[in-house]
Amino acid sequence: MAEGGGGARRRAPALLEAARARYESLHISDDVFGESGADSGGNPFYSTSAASRSSSAASSDDERERPVPPESPAPALPEPEEDEAGAGWSAALRDRPPPRFEDTGGPTRKMPPSASAMDFFQLFVPDNVLKNMVVQTNMYARKFQERFGSDGAWAEVTLSEMKAFLGYVISTSVSHCESVLSIWSGGFYSNRSLALVMSQARFEKILKYFHVVAFRSSQSSHGLYKVQPFLDALQGSFHAAFRPSQTQVLHEPLIDEDPVFIATCTERELRKRKKRKFSLWVRQCSSTGFIVQIYVHLKEGGGPDGLDALKSKPQLHSMVARSLCRDAAGKNYIIFTGPSITSLTLFEEFEKQGIYCCGLLSPRKSDCTGLPPSMLASPATPPARGQHQIKTKGNMSLICWYNKGHFRFLTNAYSPVQQGVIIKRRSGEIPCPLAVEAFAAHLSYICRYDDKYSKYFISHKPNKTWQQVFWFAISIAVNNAYILYKMSDAYHMSRYSRAQFGERLVRELLGLEDVSPAP
Repeated sequence: MAEGGGGARRRAPALLEAARARYESLHISDDVFGESGADSGGNPFYSTSAASRSSSAASSDDERERPVPPESPAPALPEPEEDEAGAGWSAALRDRPPPRFEDTGGPTRKMPPSASAMDFFQLFVPDNVLKNMVVQTNMYARKFQERFGSDGAWAEVTLSEMKAFLGYVISTSVSHCESVLSIWSGGFYSNRSLALVMSQARFEKILKYFHVVAFRSSQSSHGLYKVQPFLDALQGSFHAAFRPSQTQVLHEPLIDEDPVFIATCTERELRKRKKRKFSLWVRQCSSTGFIVQIYVHLKEGGGPDGLDALKSKPQLHSMVARSLCRDAAGKNYIIFTGPSITSLTLFEEFEKQGIYCCGLLSPRKSDCTGLPPSMLASPATPPARGQHQIKTKGNMSLICWYNKGHFRFLTNAYSPVQQGVIIKRRSGEIPCPLAVEAFAAHLSYICRYDDKYSKYFISHKPNKTWQQVFWFAISIAVNNAYILYKMSDAYHMSRYSRAQFGERLVRELLGLEDVSPAP
């Protein structure tokens, strides 16, 4: 036994090198978002720390997955007796090339080595956007006082005060303290250097009247009209600043309650909290973690995109996917999806637009219309791990792969003939189709990315839905700014971790650091 354990340990470095080679061949970059300071966790895909270990979407094990080159083709499951050729599905497999992609992903603008955290943040939230917030906040304050009486303590907000206001709220993403007012307290989260920039009374006045859009226009019927112009501007700046890689993921990022708050708050505070009335979906570059597109869906309300206007949740999720991919047509992107989005109808629609997909399929959660029933039923006798069965229809492949449970995948992005391998520390190599390996690699990377970046969401939790959406969008903008920083020459000069970058941005917004505009 001891000799066998020693042999496994000797094989580990070779397996890791092989895994890295496969990792690069799947177009997944190094951990751009990973910490660079003393609190560095390294590349999340290869991290062995308990904190970064999470379950994979393509396995019921809690062991880590690593892709490596296969040594032999995977054995296939025995074919069922049913003949579904009438529906176009066939057991005959043919090789096909991957979607051609010649674009070079990455930042569209070369930032100078002297660029500050503010320079990267203002690629997404420039001064003209902040000036509009100043105008709208002052306009709302005037109308509010005309209706409810004069406020003698109010003075019109300025651009520098608006920047400081944003800086104070963004500071909660670094301190992980939900109450911004703790800055002025004498407690653990107090910060005297930040508190001296603006008085607590002034901050509370700006918070009271803060608006991005003061009043509804006659043409506006959207429930998020108070923040939609800002979201549209943010989307435009994301597209202008960054070109994503070929592989991307559609998913809901982790924006749940801060676990520190949940663990320390009283029952009364917990009862006062209102449930989130919206869901946030993103299209995210799986090579860097950069969030390319945001879609916010209100859980309540009418309209063509309201849940009450749709017949089922799969219909809602298909609508979300179409919205997130509306600018992706004709670019041969490969989109990875979860069970709630994966459907034959949607994938065929996307293929006509030059968008290719690879999605995990669930008979319970997915829209299985048009799929062969024999592939959705699990046999009474479980097969050996790594066995799989594939049926094809045109460019579409439906894969049923067994690994301590049946996992089904639908894809038109990967050849059904090509084989891959999942490596587990205890089980060794598990053969699988290449689509399964790619899905596991990309989704595993995004899950580990989310484990890190979700820690830096703004902790301030207002009650108004539009403000919650606004601060989540600001959090995404700061995280995207850090990704661009890590891909720039400026990173090699200062090498800030994500926490240090956030602290630096807060101080620059408050005017505590000298910031010279990047040329």
